[in-house]
Amino acid sequence: MTSKLDQLKTMTTIVADTGDMDSIRAFQPTDCTTNPTLILKAAQMPAYQHIVDEAITWGMSRHKVTSEVCDRLAVSFGAELSRLVPGRVSTEVDADLSFDVEGMLAKARHYIADYEQRGVGRERVLIKLASTWEGIRAAEILQHEGIDCNMTLIFSLAQAAACADAGAFLISPFVGRILDWHVKNEGKTYTSETDPGVLSVRAIYGYYKAHGVKTVVMGASFRNLGEIEALAGCDRLTISPQLLDELAQSHEQLTRRLDMKLAKDAPARMELDEKTFRYLMNEDAMATEKLSEGIRMFARDLRSLRDMVSVRLESAEIKSL
Repeated sequence: MTSKLDQLKTMTTIVADTGDMDSIRAFQPTDCTTNPTLILKAAQMPAYQHIVDEAITWGMSRHKVTSEVCDRLAVSFGAELSRLVPGRVSTEVDADLSFDVEGMLAKARHYIADYEQRGVGRERVLIKLASTWEGIRAAEILQHEGIDCNMTLIFSLAQAAACADAGAFLISPFVGRILDWHVKNEGKTYTSETDPGVLSVRAIYGYYKAHGVKTVVMGASFRNLGEIEALAGCDRLTISPQLLDELAQSHEQLTRRLDMKLAKDAPARMELDEKTFRYLMNEDAMATEKLSEGIRMFARDLRSLRDMVSVRLESAEIKSL
């Protein structure tokens, strides 16, 4: 029998959750996605020092500040990744802009312009935005401009419904982080069928299919193989290299778990203005806490990346004297 990875590819679009190009070559996903954490990790790997060196040289020659060099790094990694996958590459807007609509718009437009200057068309790129109210509003504007968005840090149906109303191209519900919260706060043990993260994605998938929403559902942030198997048939799944390898090594039967049958139990279409959205988020302690935590974690790793780039710029300046 073929591997579970090959079986999964017949029912779900596979996205590599990594900035490691060797992993992408090995598993041949359709798309790939990055975030500040993954870019920071990749930038510290010897294999990719030439990308970092180029960005530092570029920054020195043009008197660019640290943040601009970091922007170049993000697009440089994305451009390299775009040569390895036939589909899309996701590049994330700075987490510290998550509540700044105009800031997110400016950064997204800058990324797209840089990609296009390198010959990577906007149809190959997804701009990742945190699914705050402000992030969703930024996505609505960008989608009208022909810039497709990947709405990240999704933890609730309210967020998913608001993203659908905004016409977002894709959402990324974070399965494993939802499980983490429930394990910590409830002290329970879950199976793949009772996993709160799995159930959340199934509910979102059913809601979208019931109401004809075209926004793509891409499960993300997996803790184990069981979560992935329980979401087989989801529009897309973004998976780490370690779990991709486990799927490739397993040759048991994989059954499709997500289909249109989930639509029959979906709730009515939600009507969400800003007040309703914020109230529903406030009522959902898990979604509120994990969204805030996720933004803080990405902002922390972005600061670490900026610190690394700042040190490299200072070192290059000293050598040039």
